[in-house]
Amino acid sequence: MTARQRRSTGPDEPTAKKAGAVKAAAKSSPAKKTAAKRAAAPPPAPSGARAAKTAGSTTAPAAKAAPSRRPTAKKGAAQVAAAKAGPGAKAVPAKKAATKTGPRAKTIPAKKTAAKAGPKAKTVPAKKAGSRLAPAAVAEALARAERLAAAQPAPGGDTKVAQLDPHRMAKLDTELTTDQGIGVEDTDNWLRAGPRGPALLEDFHGREKIMRFDHERIPERVVHARGSGAHGYFQPYDSTLARLCAARFLTDPGVRTPVFVRFSTVQGSRGSTDTPRDVRGFAVKFYTDQGNFDLVGNNMPVFFIQDGIKFPDVIHAVKPEPHNEIPQAASAHDTFWDFVTLQPETMHHVIWLMSDRALPRSFRTMQGFGVHTFRLVAADGTRTFVKFHWTPVAGVHSLVWDEAQKISGKDPDFNRRDLWESIEAGVYPEYELGVQLIAEHDEFAFDDIDLLDSTKIIPEEVVPVVPVGRMVLDRNPDNFFAETEQVAFCVQNIVPGLDFTDDPLLQSRLFSYLDTQLTRLGGPNFAQIPINRPLAPVRNHQQDGFHQDDIPLGQANYHPNSLGGGCPIVPGAGGGAFVHTPEHVDGIKERKRSETFSDHYSQATLFWNSMAAWEKEHIVAAYRFELGKVAHPHIRERMVEHLNHIDHQLAVAVAAGIGVASPTAGPPNHGRMSPALSQAGLPGSTGVVGRKVAVLVADGVDGGVETVRDALTLDGAVVEVLGLVDGPVTVSTGGALPVDRAMNTVASVLYDAVVVADGDAAVDLLVNDGCAVHFVAEAYKHGKALGVLGVGDRLVRAARLPVYEASDRLAGPPSKPAAGALDGVVFLAPGKVADGMFLSDLSAAIAAHRHFDRPVEGIAA
Repeated sequence: MTARQRRSTGPDEPTAKKAGAVKAAAKSSPAKKTAAKRAAAPPPAPSGARAAKTAGSTTAPAAKAAPSRRPTAKKGAAQVAAAKAGPGAKAVPAKKAATKTGPRAKTIPAKKTAAKAGPKAKTVPAKKAGSRLAPAAVAEALARAERLAAAQPAPGGDTKVAQLDPHRMAKLDTELTTDQGIGVEDTDNWLRAGPRGPALLEDFHGREKIMRFDHERIPERVVHARGSGAHGYFQPYDSTLARLCAARFLTDPGVRTPVFVRFSTVQGSRGSTDTPRDVRGFAVKFYTDQGNFDLVGNNMPVFFIQDGIKFPDVIHAVKPEPHNEIPQAASAHDTFWDFVTLQPETMHHVIWLMSDRALPRSFRTMQGFGVHTFRLVAADGTRTFVKFHWTPVAGVHSLVWDEAQKISGKDPDFNRRDLWESIEAGVYPEYELGVQLIAEHDEFAFDDIDLLDSTKIIPEEVVPVVPVGRMVLDRNPDNFFAETEQVAFCVQNIVPGLDFTDDPLLQSRLFSYLDTQLTRLGGPNFAQIPINRPLAPVRNHQQDGFHQDDIPLGQANYHPNSLGGGCPIVPGAGGGAFVHTPEHVDGIKERKRSETFSDHYSQATLFWNSMAAWEKEHIVAAYRFELGKVAHPHIRERMVEHLNHIDHQLAVAVAAGIGVASPTAGPPNHGRMSPALSQAGLPGSTGVVGRKVAVLVADGVDGGVETVRDALTLDGAVVEVLGLVDGPVTVSTGGALPVDRAMNTVASVLYDAVVVADGDAAVDLLVNDGCAVHFVAEAYKHGKALGVLGVGDRLVRAARLPVYEASDRLAGPPSKPAAGALDGVVFLAPGKVADGMFLSDLSAAIAAHRHFDRPVEGIAA
């Protein structure tokens, strides 16, 4: 059975079936063996901070006294509990509500979150690398395991795959024909008058072949042109939302709903790189039994603008400049920064863009958000505001900017390849869907947050995120163009139980996404393309147009009619149809925004205050890089003034790096923070599963490296043995060790961790190879875990890493290694065997993803 034919083996699959899959996979490659081991094991438990907060039972006081109308975390938990209990129910006390309403209901105690979150705020130190999994990850694993255990076996996850089967065209053991089914005599030579004579237009096969080639390309998306897609399913944990929502796919744990997900960059063209500094699209098409629902979001919970009429402006500004079509897939240029400095509403999203959120390590380690506020609609018409959150089980992890730029050259398909290979290996990306719920009567309960403003979030400590289900991606597309390129996401695709709000950006997207498909996909029948076709029956009087694939029957093509028996019958409100919920609308016709949209800085400050120290360093460096590419000084100066409204120390730090005078003190920092915004609190709980590890070897390698390789592979890591050249290397005790790749064909930036093998002869060769020395130095500089076996420490010394006393480096008096230098570096003493403790410490260092407390400024890499 090929990876393409596999289906997800969840906890509900028969044991015998899983055992057979394990046995079959064990006969194939190491990656398949890993997939087999994981298939036999219980489902992996989920991402970190979420369950750690569930495990607690108390709610800490807010870091700072709230204004009179600002809802607290305690009040938010009570609101959610009351909403879940149904209309008219009494609010649950905060302590109980935090337990009942999901992982984010508990906030971190004030003493740990720095009560004074202003310019001198203290941040919580990141978990020291090389230690065991953080308690947050363990607690999350336990909480999520309980949710999965409670889930019932559910059919339906493969129904979309089955619907696509008739459209799949196999070519094996077939004969070449024209598009008309006529057999082809020769496809290598045009029909001509004699071997050296003129080509003849009579050659219908030649003309058809060239015509089809000339018209293969369709217009690419104006934004989100570069993307990657995958099939999977969504399943609710339970019926938590049943009282609030009539959408069965969100409330019936007995049903798996097929999904197709497309991840994308925003700025670049279809042929651009995967790793620019950019927003990422996170679009999910649910093929529900009530019709298609498209949740078309991003990996950031806010957007640049508040009103859709500004969308052409922000995209024109960030795209390549019109006079020279430069730069590609980059915001570091004058037009973008000119626009955002003249449009203060962009400030919140811009600081997200300058953070590591703009550089996801993988689509598997990236959050997703619906951005807008939507509505849940109950069967009785009761409405509840909702915001959607996707959280990856593998945790939220990013690249660093230097690494991202180098990946663009080494492997521009980095994220696309990672998604494809993970699914093929059976390491299925998984995400938890969570919702923030706000009762309609609380719409105006937030002094500085308008629910219709897409540049704002509701902090999770104020309104907790309730986990409601999980999404698993378990199948790659069979054809990129037919599925990933032709899939058409439309924000207007909504099903009973959900509804829109008056968010002005959302309202404009309702028009734009439908309109753009007409040009891109050639006409109004794009919903008939197999990947877009609903599973729910489609019957209406729409007809004709380009690419009409259906053959409607009957005489009547209008409503009402008697010649067709009145069919299709309008089901009406009582027949399961979508009903726009009644709402009183009143206002003066004018071009004006609400005054409640006027705060453009406080949430950017909230984001800044919430970052760990290393995240703040990366944000400052990003602003310096981006503005350093801006040629006009007045644009740089304007941006520093905006930053001064966010945080004075941030403005001073950025100004010092771009040649702008340091500003005088601006408005005071309000001191509030939201720990849920920091990636430091989202470590994930899947350990080393899916992490890529490079093992550096050469002739004369010690055979103990195989123990490390096999142990990491067994735990689910993707381990590649790299040699100085292709071909096996000799082992010191005799025999040979296969090599997966030559070191000069890859780079450290393509891996999550590096292991340096033992063996005197092997290390002699590695120390004298500049590529190997640079490989180790660069991985260390980027904060990656490093495993050093025996005399392999000589390669670490050659790389001049600050893990030894200063006398072992180029200059400086003898001293202890600098603080943080040993984070994530795991040594095995010469002559020792890689035992359980070493392997456990190495796995923990890799699972921690990055170790940013290291002193790396002086490393030449």
